[in-house]
Amino acid sequence: MTLDPEATRQIEANRANWDARTPIHVASAFYGIDGSRPAESWFADYEWTDLGDLTGREVVHLQCHLGTETVAFAQRGAVTYGLDISAEAVAAARRIAAERGLVVDYHEADVHDAVEVLGADRFDVVYTGKGAVCYLPDIDLWARVVHDLLKPGGFLYLAEFHPLLDALGEVPEPGREDSLELRHDYLSGRGAITKDSTHTYTDGPALSTATTAYEWRHGVGEVVTALAGAGLQIELVREDERLPWPRFPSMVVGEDGWFRLPEQAPRIPLLYAIRARRTV
Repeated sequence: MTLDPEATRQIEANRANWDARTPIHVASAFYGIDGSRPAESWFADYEWTDLGDLTGREVVHLQCHLGTETVAFAQRGAVTYGLDISAEAVAAARRIAAERGLVVDYHEADVHDAVEVLGADRFDVVYTGKGAVCYLPDIDLWARVVHDLLKPGGFLYLAEFHPLLDALGEVPEPGREDSLELRHDYLSGRGAITKDSTHTYTDGPALSTATTAYEWRHGVGEVVTALAGAGLQIELVREDERLPWPRFPSMVVGEDGWFRLPEQAPRIPLLYAIRARRTV
């Protein structure tokens, strides 16, 4: 199964959009490339428990962007690979890893071409998430790519923003900063969502070109079903009330450096994680 021409066009628009975003992200305080934000800070504590000892294991981070998280795997002794659609992001990721004295083998490619670029049946761990799934037009096709990248016994670890978070909207309305209202779809079925914005999610200047991007909604149930349908065994599913940055102005930081809604707010999932293993 392949992507239809319209989805292919939208992915190419996303490639251009991420190329334009990259220099802004590299310079941003949000990512802390200057060393102000360590790679480990992007990971929840349970992620390392779920991932286990990575020493000597082959790990690939799909849709890795600047590699701000990817380098953490190399720091923990993994044989580390990264893949991203943006040539600008891959170039930046290579510089970032080199500046830290780390060896990470980065590749520029659409995630749907990952098996052709990286090889089949070879990885102990496929890692992805925190803003990746929404750029997948066909979650079933992606799940098959993940399956084919893994060696038997290897597993996918997905740590991703919860679709409920996307449904709540990116920016609270003026005067309603503390109000959590459903303003977007949680479930898929309505095709791509077109986003045309001159500003990215980080601090920094506006985009001057390639301002249009496309996203697709995928509920947790849809993701789990796609992975199971691709032949992966679901081992755990987590839901977390925390985020590694303050999405809403009312969020408060905990001792772990992650952000939660205030105590009086409803407890809702903002992040989720899945571990799914290839058994044969």
